Amino acid sequence: MSKCRVFAIDDSLKMVVENGLYMKTIIGKTMSVAVVKFVEEKGGEIEAKAHSHGEEASFQVKGSCSFFEVHQDGTEVERKLDRGDALLIPAGLTHYGINDWKDDGMSMRLNVVSPPRAEYGSGDGTPYYPIANRGA
Repeated sequence: MSKCRVFAIDDSLKMVVENGLYMKTIIGKTMSVAVVKFVEEKGGEIEAKAHSHGEEASFQVKGSCSFFEVHQDGTEVERKLDRGDALLIPAGLTHYGINDWKDDGMSMRLNVVSPPRAEYGSGDGTPYYPIANRGA
């Protein structure tokens, strides 16, 4: 029998980059959920790799960011997300983000992707984040 899973947004995050990036992932049958928290101390040194996957809803919980959609001709469109803003990203659209530091030096998002992101695996290990200059 299926059951609901309750989780706190800013609890039990796993370290991806010390003093820079903390995450947790929750994997369902038809979607994956990721809490992504960047900390200003080292978070500004983390460059995201442009990537694409299934349809994504992203909610800016704290701080702000610039979201960039990358088109096939190489042009990029920037969209700003401030605390409380949400964004719906179509499946297959290549994108990446750059954080801005507000709200106590952090930028935190809640991302929901369908179908589930395969690279998240079971959610038990160190969470995956598409960092530039790092494999896969």
